[in-house]
Amino acid sequence: MKTCFLFPGQGAQYPGMGKDLWEASAGVKALFDSASGSINVDMKKLLFEGTEEELKATDKTQIAITLMNLSCARMLKEKGLESDGAAGFSLGEYSALVEAGCLGINDVFPLVKARGDIMEKVAKSLDSGDGPPGMAAVIGLTYEALVKALGDAGISGLYPANYNSPVQIVVSGTSHALQQGEEVLKKAGAKRYIRLKVSAPFHSPLLEQARIEFSGVLHKTGFHDPQKPVYSNVTGKKITSAEEARDLCIKQITSTVLWVEEEQTLVKDGYVRCVEAGPGTVLTGLWKNISDSVPCHPAGTLEQIKNL
Repeated sequence: MKTCFLFPGQGAQYPGMGKDLWEASAGVKALFDSASGSINVDMKKLLFEGTEEELKATDKTQIAITLMNLSCARMLKEKGLESDGAAGFSLGEYSALVEAGCLGINDVFPLVKARGDIMEKVAKSLDSGDGPPGMAAVIGLTYEALVKALGDAGISGLYPANYNSPVQIVVSGTSHALQQGEEVLKKAGAKRYIRLKVSAPFHSPLLEQARIEFSGVLHKTGFHDPQKPVYSNVTGKKITSAEEARDLCIKQITSTVLWVEEEQTLVKDGYVRCVEAGPGTVLTGLWKNISDSVPCHPAGTLEQIKNL
């Protein structure tokens, strides 16, 4: 059964995640130890004792979710389920690159820690008298209609960030631009405009300085050619080489996540099952808008993994 592992990104975290996996698996325990040693952070304490507010901070979230994602993948393999391909949403793409052999375990945690630190620093520098930058989910508009509405209105500092589903797009912007965007997009037909609890305007040109700084980190990291298919948020297509993987990681910082196009590519490539290897069920929910014939199963707890 051709199976793709899907790895969630920032926003899926919750306090106590992964404890059941850690208690059940020596392999997961070893993964926690490896992560903690590579970045000098007590990951067991962060995941099991960290508060919701602490886990929400970008510099903490990125290492926590990456460890949780890879722990789920490790447990799935221990239960006999291997992936034939991998894809990840935003931060989750780094877990997918590990799953595909493009990044090593000892490389990925320092890499995502640097990514989180840089993004957090740059986002704080964007705070203004109107408030911090952020993101909002727009429900009920197509991607094309949203792009047209923003272009016609000429709002400065507001960008499409995540193409989540045919009727859900997330925008990133400055505080002032997000306020302007609500009125414009509701007039264009949006049913809901929901401000998100995030600490940065992810996947937008507002993080250009983070892209520049993180590029230097990526060029010091060893990438490898994919050993199995892995897919890109930036293009929605398969990644073909180590150099392309590195280049797309750089671009991903400021580019729209084309998740719908990525999901459509997975269907075209013949996967007959997807498994959400990580916390929550966000990607499982989004998948329902793409395919009725290809199921997506959550696998973020020991019970869910055992039930597959």
